[in-house]
Amino acid sequence: MNTRELQDEIIKLKKEKDVCILAHAYQSPDIIDVADFTGDSYALSKLAATAPQKTIIMCGVRFMADTVKILSPEKKVFIANEDALCPMADQLNIEDLRYLKKAHPDHIVCAYINTTTAIKTEVDLVVTSSSAKKILENTEEKNILFVPDQNLGTWLKKQLPQKNMVVYPGGCPTHMRLRKEHILRMKEKHPNAKVLVHPECLQEVSKIADYVGSTTGIMNYAKESNDTEFIIGTENSIVTHLQMACPDKMFYTVSKHCICHNMKATTLTDVYNTLRGRGGKEILLDEETIKKARKPIDEMIKRGG
Repeated sequence: MNTRELQDEIIKLKKEKDVCILAHAYQSPDIIDVADFTGDSYALSKLAATAPQKTIIMCGVRFMADTVKILSPEKKVFIANEDALCPMADQLNIEDLRYLKKAHPDHIVCAYINTTTAIKTEVDLVVTSSSAKKILENTEEKNILFVPDQNLGTWLKKQLPQKNMVVYPGGCPTHMRLRKEHILRMKEKHPNAKVLVHPECLQEVSKIADYVGSTTGIMNYAKESNDTEFIIGTENSIVTHLQMACPDKMFYTVSKHCICHNMKATTLTDVYNTLRGRGGKEILLDEETIKKARKPIDEMIKRGG
């Protein structure tokens, strides 16, 4: 089968089997074309909870599929490629978290949603890149231990000087490949282009950006802006999606190396084989784990996330 024939077969199968397909924005266009919903990890989890289908296939990385299961425990949830993991989520294990909590007993623990389920069971609050500033700004607690992304945490620390934040030294390997000199080189080539970057980037990159925000925030900014040229400082697939969504505007990657190989691990064939019951992996979490992991997510929603 060629790509179009495979996509047609997937669309046919998902209707026959009553399956909802979720695709993170970093997935390739051929997968996004067959998805029911596309977006960031938390938005997809919320959409999955409202979808009428009782079976969900996540095209993303493992923690994203786990979050879908946590918010929709009654549904069957599969990850299309079980080897698609998140290096940043795996940088902090439960033993290290417990050590940090003992070392900072007067701090609430705030976890980026890009964390494992085990970490979520032992934190006070979960945030997304789009909700973190608003939630932490309005929270009563001043002492905050932020895990695991040091770049998002440091960016938040500068945005919220009234807070006493301790930041765990983890980070996204993909976004950390971007450097200040990459931005400056692209600005030399495209002096009129606005620089839009993700807060997972190094501080030297965020400091010289015109806009710092989540994947969804970057895409919305570019679509709604009157400007016509943009340098995009996040996973390179976003440039492809924006080029297709806004053909009248110009989008440039900061670096050809800003590629998440875990996100790219999922293929159209993986989706097809999961639908056929010959691939993918079902996410199985016990009731107590789901209850504990959902608590900080519910706290995020309560605080306005």
